Amino acid sequence: MNNADVELLRMMASRLERLSVDSIWARQASGLRGNLIKVLEEIDAGQEVEAARLNPLIERGFEVLRHAAQEIPDIEEIMKRR
Repeated sequence: MNNADVELLRMMASRLERLSVDSIWARQASGLRGNLIKVLEEIDAGQEVEAARLNPLIERGFEVLRHAAQEIPDIEEIMKRR
């Protein structure tokens, strides 16, 4: 695992933490974030983490973030309605 992968995991955990509690994706994000933090703690402790374990977490993280982003209202569309 290289530094770019570790930074991606940290950034993803941070983004998942920032989801609104009102989001229907917040609960899934919370569990996924917990798993990411556990993996990051293992990496920081010098343990080897297999890519086969990380890839599904990363893929799911992007999926949750993508869906949560779709919930964000389009401010331009809201302004047009006024």
